[in-house]
Amino acid sequence: MANPVDLVEVWRGDLLECLHRGHAVICDDTGQIVQAWGDPTALIYPRSSCKMVQALPLLESGAGAHLTGEQLALACASHNGAAIHTDRVGAWMQDLGLTDEAFRCGPQMPKDRDARYGLIRAHEEPCQIHNNCSGKHAGFLTLTKHLGAGPDYELIDHPVQQACKAAFEEVTQETSPMFGIDGCSAPNHACTVHGLARAMAFFASAQDRSDTRSTAATKLVQAMATYPELVAGETRACTDLMRAMNHKVAIKTGAEGVFIAIIPEKRLGIALKITDGATRASECAIAAILVKLGVLSADHPATIARMVPPVTNWRGITTGHIRPAAALG
Repeated sequence: MANPVDLVEVWRGDLLECLHRGHAVICDDTGQIVQAWGDPTALIYPRSSCKMVQALPLLESGAGAHLTGEQLALACASHNGAAIHTDRVGAWMQDLGLTDEAFRCGPQMPKDRDARYGLIRAHEEPCQIHNNCSGKHAGFLTLTKHLGAGPDYELIDHPVQQACKAAFEEVTQETSPMFGIDGCSAPNHACTVHGLARAMAFFASAQDRSDTRSTAATKLVQAMATYPELVAGETRACTDLMRAMNHKVAIKTGAEGVFIAIIPEKRLGIALKITDGATRASECAIAAILVKLGVLSADHPATIARMVPPVTNWRGITTGHIRPAAALG
């Protein structure tokens, strides 16, 4: 990734101990760059930040016409595996007449403390429903059933993944040069940071249009913003920051330092990538950009906890702080 810029600083005492570099783009509803940091043409994997794009075929096909807002939020989620997530995904699977064995995402120990400790106390192993992507995969299975397609929905040549690829290339307005296999075994298609921001701007302006894809995009954004606790979970940045913005903005993290934001009131899309993959940096950077755009209060506790958090040691002593670099000021 050529020419990343300093986005986040980590200080210990009076010494700048660490710098996180990266790329970020704010895009308007015409696909044009409003502001950029680093290289907008940097090629990245969006990872889980693009789950709303992967959910478009679910609604466009009619397969998800009966789904609730909670289910659509889960289709876009990287959840904690808490009961509020697994209970709902489990009910969804029952409606499909399927069991945990139908998933292709793999088992994952839940991030939620109560769920994790509950499994440990019961001497049980996690199931695939605990996987942070199980909601997305329930959406894939819903589309698979609608299409009458085979069970291996995660394979690149499966009709579900072909539909996801087509939607991805159309909203990014780019031909993806490659794909990688994500942590949940589904394909993840590469694009530029600009392309990802362009896709998010499409979602941000979808309410202005009435075509099938835009209607689907509007429903997904509304579901994410309405149910942030299902998109992520308690104490997570996505949940806390969406609540701090009064459910008017949808944001989504992705592995390896990716973050996106969809701002319908301003018809703006944001995409950023921290080149070293640090989550602490992607959370700081997205918060700083949202503050810069006036949609997130710098004084909100959720903002402070991500944009300018203290660095503490094991005794709880403050040893330093994290803050946006001058470029984001």
